[in-house]
Amino acid sequence: MKRTYASGARWYDFISGEPLYRQGRTVGVEMLALRSGDTVLDLGCGTGLNFPLLVDAVGPHGSVVGLDRSTDMLEVAAKRVDRHGWSNVELVHADATLFDRRDLRDRAGRSLPSVDALIATYTMSIMADPHAAWHNARSVLRPGGRACIVDMQRPTGWARAFTPLALAACALGGSDIDAHPWRFAEQDGHEVSRRSLRGGHIQVVAATFETFIEHPARG
Repeated sequence: MKRTYASGARWYDFISGEPLYRQGRTVGVEMLALRSGDTVLDLGCGTGLNFPLLVDAVGPHGSVVGLDRSTDMLEVAAKRVDRHGWSNVELVHADATLFDRRDLRDRAGRSLPSVDALIATYTMSIMADPHAAWHNARSVLRPGGRACIVDMQRPTGWARAFTPLALAACALGGSDIDAHPWRFAEQDGHEVSRRSLRGGHIQVVAATFETFIEHPARG
């Protein structure tokens, strides 16, 4: 994960272009089709910008698990959780490219169950090994669970004129605009749903996964 991501934690909410990119979060959570009582994993949760949408979707009996490798980002996320009084949000300090289900524990140290859904918004394109992150996330997703990946690509069609701005935004956040991580969901999933937003710059793909992936033993 590139240093620019973690080093700007304090200012991330202000420099992340949220007015532009929030639509992807909103559509992604809608396409995830969460139900009251679900447990959802926010992979690479950063400062917790997805949390309001996810908490609302799973309700008071559901759970949101935010996982991130950056302690700086998690500190900001924890303040957001405390400010809103969300008792059903757990924060996990772990590298998405290395974790397994043993890392998913609540604040009391108890193991968390397999998750019903997972979402990754604008995070897999900044990871050194997005394939490993995807495999790890799938290994904690229950059979029949749903996953959604929201990320960026170069604008298409009429919006190509805005490519320099898109490249600048990705460079600021340390993202690889050509990573196209949503292809993992397209290749592996069933009942695939797709949305293209902001002139094609934002891609949202959600799918259902019927099989369980075993995680290799960790030494």
